[in-house]
Amino acid sequence: MKRLSLMLVAAVLASLVPTAVDASPIVEVSKLKGDLTISAASSLTDALTELVKQFRKDNKGVKVRLNFGSSSTLLTQIQSGAPSDIMASADLTNLEKLVASGNVVVTPKVFARNTMVIAVKPGNPKSVHSVADLASLSFIALCGKTVPCGVYASSVLTRAGVVIAESKVTRGIDVKATLSAVANGDADAAIVYKTDVVAAKKTVAGIDIPSAQNVKAMYGIAPIRGSKNPANAKAFIDFVMSEQGWQILKSFGFQRP
Repeated sequence: MKRLSLMLVAAVLASLVPTAVDASPIVEVSKLKGDLTISAASSLTDALTELVKQFRKDNKGVKVRLNFGSSSTLLTQIQSGAPSDIMASADLTNLEKLVASGNVVVTPKVFARNTMVIAVKPGNPKSVHSVADLASLSFIALCGKTVPCGVYASSVLTRAGVVIAESKVTRGIDVKATLSAVANGDADAAIVYKTDVVAAKKTVAGIDIPSAQNVKAMYGIAPIRGSKNPANAKAFIDFVMSEQGWQILKSFGFQRP
């Protein structure tokens, strides 16, 4: 009986000790601080702005500066010594050039994919239904020849067997400028990224391009050699590549690579 009583007392005392499940969770506070400069393709403007917003919720000590432009322009800036910690490009070609020049010393990561569409004015007044229809229009807006969206558009035209005289083409410095040419009435149509047409909402309408004529625009990201904030750069790239990062990209119309 004495032994039984001791066992009962021990059981009662054990029940009073908090278990690991009941213990308050330990909240890990980010130790990252300092600056982070991200050079990114114009077509990533909305998505990357949101990615940065969510990243800073857990990394309030990091001050992020975004530098948007065409990937080819960003390449030139970085190779000329412009300060940047990360390059997020609308293609892999410009990142490969940074690897070749020694500005990037790791393998770039592909984090998203995009497709091309035909952008027309709301209501499609010129009755554009295919890439072939572009040949009969007065003016077409395309990105610059070395800009990724311009390179992709050229591939689309080649695959469709369509030739458009350069005299009928107005060139934009990036995809935003190219799309604006249609919205402002300076061009009858444009070939741009699908995500930019979605972001433009009611200012333009999109005409899908068949997969046989379309291209896969691959988006790559990499830290820049000599970055003064390598820990911040790594943390942000890891965030972009995470499931949370992917869900944000998906909400803006991007596709998995």
